[in-house]
Amino acid sequence: MERGATTWRCSFCSRLAEWLAMAVLEVCTFVPSADDDAMRAADAQMQTDFAYQQPGLLRRTTARDDAGRWCVVTLWASHDDATAAESAARTDAVARAFWSLVDDSSISVQRYGLLD
Repeated sequence: MERGATTWRCSFCSRLAEWLAMAVLEVCTFVPSADDDAMRAADAQMQTDFAYQQPGLLRRTTARDDAGRWCVVTLWASHDDATAAESAARTDAVARAFWSLVDDSSISVQRYGLLD
């Protein structure tokens, strides 16, 4: 019994390492044009009703600095998944409502491939 569990774990770890080699970390920063309560509500809805419905989304978290600039860090399974979600957001009502509360000129998005 123990041997089977060990074999499964080793096989799983190998696949996980291969998969993580393709993963993409996306960092999006912006300044909201809405008040904090409205932005937090829109972010919560964006996270549950849009982001976590996208294929390949592994983790999404939001932060804010003392000056009011927001940062959303998202881990995607692949660059294609990140690109597909970006395209889907253009026509999704929840995503459009979220982005309507953001100063367009402040948006910065970078994507990084994981090193290990």
